[in-house]
Amino acid sequence: MPRAMWTGAISFGMVSVPVKLYSALNRKTVRFHQLSGKTGMRVAQKRVDSQTGEEVPYAEIVKGYEIAPDRYVVIEPSELEALEPKKTRTIEIEDFVEISQIDPVFYDHPYYLAPGPGGAKPYRLLLEAMRKTGKVAIARVVIRSKEQLVAIRPMGDVLGMATMLFADEVLPADQLDEVLDTADVETTKRELDIAKQLVASLANDFEPEKYRDTYRDEVLALIERKAEGREITVQPAPEEVAAPAPDLMGALKASLDAVRAREGDAAAKRRKPAAEKAAAKKSAAREPRASRAPVKR
Repeated sequence: MPRAMWTGAISFGMVSVPVKLYSALNRKTVRFHQLSGKTGMRVAQKRVDSQTGEEVPYAEIVKGYEIAPDRYVVIEPSELEALEPKKTRTIEIEDFVEISQIDPVFYDHPYYLAPGPGGAKPYRLLLEAMRKTGKVAIARVVIRSKEQLVAIRPMGDVLGMATMLFADEVLPADQLDEVLDTADVETTKRELDIAKQLVASLANDFEPEKYRDTYRDEVLALIERKAEGREITVQPAPEEVAAPAPDLMGALKASLDAVRAREGDAAAKRRKPAAEKAAAKKSAAREPRASRAPVKR
């Protein structure tokens, strides 16, 4: 059973909504420990002075901000503590915005907000109001001594909250050296029509359950086989040979034909059981029924 990691209240206007905060993530990353290749024992990491080579006790370590190569400004813990945001138990809503106005690049870590004691009615009221208006709340909250910008939105029958990046933390795409100005690139109507058909042929509803981390599955399977003592044979990866790049129109047509062929095969598989069932039904209908023996009176 998940445990609440924070309790407080959502504040908007004069309304206060008691809530509990839960992480919405359950990371499935396969984690490894570092071991000695000779003894198989865990490797300990030590903090060592780069000049003397001696280990530095944790109590003697201070924070330093590099302002130039090998030049640091030392900051005392008390100085940072004086700047920490005031710890509150309130999620202060500042604005309500359209969800379409938020680029997903700004979202960071997802959470759930559940109603706290006595907060069921105002919680439901806020959720329904946001659902009806299609708005997302932008708010601030202090979690673990750090002020966070967050977005709150309805997610079914629960309020979801995601921490957000600040604008200056997002790298503008136009700063990438490889980004080309596509305004001068011309496409033909035929190319665009086929590209739209390809997109439409691949369009589907989003079903998160059908996507799996196949690499993680393979790593776990490998770990299980080795734990059972089974011999592992590593096959050399085949050498990749670069294929000549097809022209754009040819690639679009080939992709569209491949999707249509795959859809045709899938449709044929779906029709086969139905056809077999219908044939069996007709066959049964043609068989003569057993004549009934006359009833003796």
